[in-house]
Amino acid sequence: MKDVKISVTFMLLAVTFCVCLIVSNLMEIKTVDLGPLTITAGVIVFPVSYILNDCIVEVYGFAKARLVIWLGFGMNLLVSLLLQLGILLPGADSWTGQEAMTMIFGAVPRIFAASFIAFLCGSMVNAYVMSRMRLSAGTDGRGFSLRAIVSSLWGEGVDSVIFFPIAFGGVLAWSEIGMLIVTQTILKTLYEVLILPVTMRVVAILRRYEGDVEAEAPKSYKWWKINEL
Repeated sequence: MKDVKISVTFMLLAVTFCVCLIVSNLMEIKTVDLGPLTITAGVIVFPVSYILNDCIVEVYGFAKARLVIWLGFGMNLLVSLLLQLGILLPGADSWTGQEAMTMIFGAVPRIFAASFIAFLCGSMVNAYVMSRMRLSAGTDGRGFSLRAIVSSLWGEGVDSVIFFPIAFGGVLAWSEIGMLIVTQTILKTLYEVLILPVTMRVVAILRRYEGDVEAEAPKSYKWWKINEL
């Protein structure tokens, strides 16, 4: 990563990615009825992180997307630890919201672990599929819509397949867990399909101002690398 230049635009995308990820996890505590389905409020925000991931891979390449994913993982973990510290601090005599704060922010460690593992794996798969399809298509940028949908389907699918069994295995029936996996994957992907025109417009603007930096394959597709830009 020595002497790597990071543009202001890339930095803003990375910050927005981290904010959306953190906020979506904070919103997961609330459930919302969507017709006959029950979903979490985080579904409204979480797919935005995948949309930003697609934009970063398409314009800046897999290596920088991988860096942003690790950054999001680290910031999310930091926020979680700081919230737990806030819960543990002794409250003032006038403080009456300890029970509510604990209920909202004191999530079970199992849920946190499931969320972190699922996010990391799902985001990496999304970026990997997007990048591989991008290289196969050449450097003219055609076929972005298909790449965005296919990569999101893979990423959201992996995220759901990992999260729900870890978070709710032994608590909910496996048939119900299976239904949650399918429902969440489909809803999140449909969300991204609906907002695809906006995503395409953003990518076009980014290409205009930033150029297309991924003309060749990255040095490595290994997910744990953070120093190959």
